[in-house]
Amino acid sequence: MIKLNTNENPYPPSPTVIEALQRAANESLRLYPDPEGKALKQTIADMYGLTQDNVFLGNGSDEVLAHTFLGLLTHELPILFPDVTYSFYPVYCALYDIQYQTVPLDEDFQVNIEEYAQPNGGIVLANPNAPTGSAINVENLRRLIDHSRNSVVVVDEAYVDFGAESAIHLVKEFPNLLVVQTLSKSRSLAGLRVGFAIGNTCLIEALNLVKNCFNSYPLGRLALAGAEASLRDTEYFERTRHLIIQNRDLLAEELAALGFYVVPSKANFLFVRHVSYGAREIQQQLRQRKIVVRHFPHPRTVDFLRISIGTPEECAELIKALREILS
Repeated sequence: MIKLNTNENPYPPSPTVIEALQRAANESLRLYPDPEGKALKQTIADMYGLTQDNVFLGNGSDEVLAHTFLGLLTHELPILFPDVTYSFYPVYCALYDIQYQTVPLDEDFQVNIEEYAQPNGGIVLANPNAPTGSAINVENLRRLIDHSRNSVVVVDEAYVDFGAESAIHLVKEFPNLLVVQTLSKSRSLAGLRVGFAIGNTCLIEALNLVKNCFNSYPLGRLALAGAEASLRDTEYFERTRHLIIQNRDLLAEELAALGFYVVPSKANFLFVRHVSYGAREIQQQLRQRKIVVRHFPHPRTVDFLRISIGTPEECAELIKALREILS
């Protein structure tokens, strides 16, 4: 089975992560982990010239986002996010009884910054967006955050390392900005479940209050050790992420040559639509050939498939299968 449907990294974690996990797998596992994750927080803070008080840790970015919705986005006014975006945002709103309003992406699946300059209880933007892969440049983000200084702006950067520019450096400029990242994608650690948020100390304090009502120990000893080792191995990180970027750009060219419209992507996946064949039919035909891709039955995306970037060999098998199907 070639699995190109969940945006997992096709390359293994850094060898230093495996070594760190082996060292951490000792008798200390009988003890609770550091509830604050201070060593990992300091590693993250040092990367961006911040302090531990600017960093919040969670069991994957999904947990970080869940605490964010509950702790920072429960207001009288509705929060805003795109009509085509990460499917968990409306789920969190339903779970915590938060009003929301979707803002349509334009016809090219790009965010229109001006449409967010309206009263709101908060703004949530995935950048790059999922499932489209499109990204907002930092100058446009700065304008959007500046327009909404009275509400929290959450930038979900799960895929930022594949070609977009992070907004973390804006945290010092805007106390209403919270940036969320994960180690599941670009760091190949989906199995360890490590996410974090960076923001003003007041926002981080609010998240800690919510977290401690649920679970004071969200990250285990192995997750803390593996995450810290991964963040320190910048050479391996840079090499593998650039391989994925190269594979993505090559796959985009090959798909376009087969008659697919490809949304420009800054993520580790492509959002594509064939000019003649239905997305659902292509997905089923690929499944018969043991290749799994993602289909979104949303009215605006029903004709599109999201294809995760695999190894060069996996991408070559995908193209071979598509040639057979489309012929």
